[in-house]
Amino acid sequence: MADNGSGSKKPATQVVTGGRRKIWTGAVVNPPVWRGSTHLYDDVAHLRDGLKSNDDGRFFYGRRGSPTQWSLAEALTEMEPGAAGTMLYPSGVAAISCSLLAVLQPGDEILLTDSSYDPSRSFADAFLKRMGITARYYDPMIGADITDLFGPDTKAILMESPGSLTFEVQDVPAICKAARAAGIVTLLDNTWATSRFFPALEHGVDIAITAATKYIVGHSDVMMGAVTTHSKYWTRLRRTAQQLGQVVSPDDAYLAARGLRTLDVRLRQHEASALKIAHWLKDRPEVGLVLHPALPDCPGHEIWKRDFSGASGLFSFELSDGDDRSRAAFIDALSLFGIGYSWGGFESLALPVDPAKHRTATEWAGKGPLVRLNIGLEDPDDLIADLAKAFEHYHGAKP
Repeated sequence: MADNGSGSKKPATQVVTGGRRKIWTGAVVNPPVWRGSTHLYDDVAHLRDGLKSNDDGRFFYGRRGSPTQWSLAEALTEMEPGAAGTMLYPSGVAAISCSLLAVLQPGDEILLTDSSYDPSRSFADAFLKRMGITARYYDPMIGADITDLFGPDTKAILMESPGSLTFEVQDVPAICKAARAAGIVTLLDNTWATSRFFPALEHGVDIAITAATKYIVGHSDVMMGAVTTHSKYWTRLRRTAQQLGQVVSPDDAYLAARGLRTLDVRLRQHEASALKIAHWLKDRPEVGLVLHPALPDCPGHEIWKRDFSGASGLFSFELSDGDDRSRAAFIDALSLFGIGYSWGGFESLALPVDPAKHRTATEWAGKGPLVRLNIGLEDPDDLIADLAKAFEHYHGAKP
C-alpha cells in the first residue's frame, strides 16, 4: 500500500484519519459498507491481470475484501510503525491461531507465557500437539533468561503482556532481543494496551496480535481479530489466512472502524477511571493485592513505566480472607457491573477468575480469590459506590 504520511501524525490523529483514502470514502466521511462476494472484471485480460497481485486495494474476490475491510486494515497498520500490513480475522482466537499456523510446522516447539489467555493454551496443547508441535510454558517474569529455554526446535514465542488475568508485565524487548539472536519469531497478544499504548513492532515484536473485539471495536457488538507484522512475515501471514479462508464481513469492519475513531479518547477515560478505582480498592480492608500494571505492587510495574505510554481499564484484585462463595456473593451484589466474559467495551464488567488452574510452569501464589474488573465509561464515582455497596454483602470465608 502507498505511504499516507502517517508517520508524522500524532497517535490520536492517526486513529481518526487512518485508512480514509478519498478513493474509498468518496464524498462521505467513512468508507461505505461494500457488500459483495463477486467482483466483476471488464474483460478476460483484466481478470487474468488480477492474478498478478495479492494486495489490499485491488478487487479480486469478496474473500480478499473490499474498501471497507481495506480501510480498517490500513488504519491499524498505520498505528504500528514499521509494519507492512494487517490481516483481519473473525475473532481474536482466530487471529492467534492463524498467526501460529503461519510460523510453525510439525516438529517445531513454541514457548508460551504461563499467563497466557486460556484459548491460546488450549490451541497449543490440543491443536498444535496434534500437528506434532510441542508447547512449553515459561515464567512471565523470565526476561532475557528465556535463552535458557531455547532448544534446537524452538521456533516461536507467544507473549501476552500484561497477562489478562494476573497482569504480569513482561520484558518484551529483552525477550525479543534474545529471540532474534536465535532466529526465533516473536508474537505478542497486545490486546490490553493496543498499539496506542504499546507499539509492539517498535519494541522488537515480529507479529502483533489484537483481539479487536475489545478496545478497537469498543462497543461490545462485534467479534474481530487483527494481526500486524513487518515485511519479513507479511507474505506468510497473508497467504496462511487466505488458505484458511479467513475473512471478516464488511458490516463488522465498518463497525470496527467506527469504534477505532474514538479509541484514543476512550482509552484515556478507561485509564483514568480504572486508576481511580484501583487506588480506592487498595484502601479497602476487604481487598488484598490489586493487580494493575500502573501500581507498584503489580509484577513488572517498572517495565510498564519504562515501555508503556498508558494503561487500559482491565485489572484484577484479590479478596482477603475469602472463598468462592463469598466472592460470588460480592459479584452478584453489583448492579452497574455486568457479569460476563470479554472486556474493552463501554460497559463495566466483573468476573471471578482462578488463575491457578491454568498454570504449569509457575505456581500462582495468590492468597485470596480474584475478581477481574473491566472499567467502562460510566462515572467512576458511581462504580465506586456500586463496589462499596457490594462489599456490604462480602463477609469473607464462611466457617
